[in-house]
Amino acid sequence: MEGNPFSDAEIAARLDRVRAALAARGLAGGVFASPENVFWLTGLDHWGYFAPHLLILPVTGTPVLVTRAMERVTIAKQVRLAEFRGHPDNETAADEAARVLCEKGLAGERLGLETWTSGMSYGLAGSLTAQVSARWEDLGGLIDDLRLVKSPEEQALMRRAAAVTDAATGAAIAAIHDGAREVDVVAECLAAMTRAGGHPPGFGPFIRPGARLGEEHTTWGSGAYRKGEPVFLELAGCVSRYHAPLGRLVRIGGISDADARMAEVTRSAFDAVVAALRPSKPAAEVYQAWQDVVDAAGLAHYRRHHCGYAVGVGLPPSWTGGNTVVGLRPTSDMVIAEGMTFHVLSWLMGTGQGDDFVSNTVLVTAEGAEVLNRTDPGPILK
Repeated sequence: MEGNPFSDAEIAARLDRVRAALAARGLAGGVFASPENVFWLTGLDHWGYFAPHLLILPVTGTPVLVTRAMERVTIAKQVRLAEFRGHPDNETAADEAARVLCEKGLAGERLGLETWTSGMSYGLAGSLTAQVSARWEDLGGLIDDLRLVKSPEEQALMRRAAAVTDAATGAAIAAIHDGAREVDVVAECLAAMTRAGGHPPGFGPFIRPGARLGEEHTTWGSGAYRKGEPVFLELAGCVSRYHAPLGRLVRIGGISDADARMAEVTRSAFDAVVAALRPSKPAAEVYQAWQDVVDAAGLAHYRRHHCGYAVGVGLPPSWTGGNTVVGLRPTSDMVIAEGMTFHVLSWLMGTGQGDDFVSNTVLVTAEGAEVLNRTDPGPILK
């Protein structure tokens, strides 16, 4: 988080792709507010996204980044292909953006606006559209769809993030034992994450006892881990906002026969997803590859809402890349493409016949799919 991770050629190519998409819709320009998308189009990597950042991108002309004036030094260092316009704290980003749009001759034109994002509040959108008379259209999903396919520069960041994930996971597993305090385990995890070159992740790590498994997005507490209860790990190393998550169960003191049998199923189902993740394959068929293994194991009653989801750029409070989750779902109409990256989950918990879970980040290549994480899939016994 100390510099722009992208080359100028990378940023310029992205801007051109978005300009082409805007022109194809008959728009004169767009205003982008998603922190993930502003980062992707500028390379601005800092903590300042808690305040609105609006990137004005004309179909012809230089982009303009609007945010608080106090960010001037960081933006001068990191942002090379956009003009900066800062607003004082007694105004809003909408006030400055309105002035820019008028100065650039975009008032009265057909313009796009990202509205389905945490970066564009109802009040901010209302203020901007009230100040600028234009034919406004929603741009939701335009850049999000482009971001699904990772360039070679992005793939390099994903590989580095995966190595950080493995280092942090290994440290957490090593620290788990009967009586280990939850806070000590996560302290080792975070220390290893940092020493391995990781940056602060979008959220997590999620490390908690099996009794709290269903809490989804909660993490460590003040207790201690005990023999006989599994420890749930789901975490992502992060490098320059790119995340490569994985998930494991750690069992203290042994594993039951039922859980050991289920571990075989989860790994077979995971492998089936990896085999199915190929360019031009419908995402619904990828999910079905997972479900077929589960059904064949006598678990036809068991269904999941997805067997994985797209990952890459993520800013707090998420590593999924924004407000939505692009999943490998049974009803998805997405088509898999080379360069996509997914957090693939083989989750079989609460089946009534044993429990297990394993997940990794997977990159789609021209030849198939590559698992980026190297942590032992288990069963992991302590």
